[in-house]
Amino acid sequence: MPTYEYECQNCHLRVEAVQKFSDAPLSVCESCGGQLRKVFSGVGIVFKGSGFYKTDSRGSTSSSTPPASSTATATAPPPAPATTGTSTSGD
Repeated sequence: MPTYEYECQNCHLRVEAVQKFSDAPLSVCESCGGQLRKVFSGVGIVFKGSGFYKTDSRGSTSSSTPPASSTATATAPPPAPATTGTSTSGD
């Protein structure tokens, strides 16, 4: 059930109430009898599961293995050809 915060228009007392969505909103302040108004504030969000991180949308690899670094292969020189004792040139 959500927690709603109300503020009295007369005494500015803030009250929290845990209510169902179907419950009627509070309208009367218990301390002074003034009119209550809902206070809206930011909601805390927790991202769980896949799809929220930069690496989740890369290819079809499993999420348990980290993606390979493309910068390491781009900067490494190609392997040198194996040298043998014979020459392939026609001297």
